[in-house]
Amino acid sequence: MNRNPNAIDTQRLTLLLTELRLPAIRAIWPDFAARADKEGWPAARFLAALAEHEIAERDRRRIERHLEEARLPPGKTIDSFDFDAVPMISKAQVTAICAGDGWIEKGANLIFFGPPGGGKTHIAAAIGLALVENGWRVLFCRTSDLVQKLQAARRDLALEAAIAKLDKYHLLILDDLAYVAKDQAETSVLFELISARYERRSTLITANQPFGEWNKVFPDPAMTLAAVDRLVHHASIFEMNVESFRRRAAIQRQVKAGRPPTYATAKTSRSIDSRDNQPQDQALPDQL
Repeated sequence: MNRNPNAIDTQRLTLLLTELRLPAIRAIWPDFAARADKEGWPAARFLAALAEHEIAERDRRRIERHLEEARLPPGKTIDSFDFDAVPMISKAQVTAICAGDGWIEKGANLIFFGPPGGGKTHIAAAIGLALVENGWRVLFCRTSDLVQKLQAARRDLALEAAIAKLDKYHLLILDDLAYVAKDQAETSVLFELISARYERRSTLITANQPFGEWNKVFPDPAMTLAAVDRLVHHASIFEMNVESFRRRAAIQRQVKAGRPPTYATAKTSRSIDSRDNQPQDQALPDQL
């Protein structure tokens, strides 16, 4: 019995594309081939169309992988950030930062100061998301969680390896620096991380306290000075001294419910801030 040579060629091509690890071309080539035959494409155009599709699919899959590993909090984008409520930061300025060109290659840093609820975590996560979409690798961590992970690595005599594995991230986002414990052993691993990334890889830090109060994080004055010196040497610093978004939202909810805004007392506002400002427990990369 004669076998259809076209069917044989199709099977052979599928096997070859699988061997060459070209899944996008393997999936789309029959449609492209039919269109090329119908429209009379030259061979070069047909091959270029297949190659472009493969590259686009690889880029899409890479971004998906990097978004998953970045562990960014959901829903935090540049478009959803209320720049009107934070007039000291412009959308144009943040958009330029999100391109990553000119500062990530140099290992420069970003530092956001401000009281709880002012949008520091939102803008940090939004920058991280935009950078991933632009091809950079990012990791978002609650600072206290990462410090505990590094402290465990130190106990296992693997701190240097754990810090080295963070090098694959062009930007490391350390959220809520103020919530690090004051224990000398724990804050020393944070200092070692900052020192290891100095002028090599970028770090973004959000903190409630200005530099003058970082002695609450680093109990050793010399360590405080050294950490600040390394972070600010190549850094853009933003002070977000605005009213808490959560406090305003709480007041607006009470107004809509028919209760006067004076019911949102300073005491209840502080309790809302401290509770809502604590991110949920976050799993960190197993490779640390």
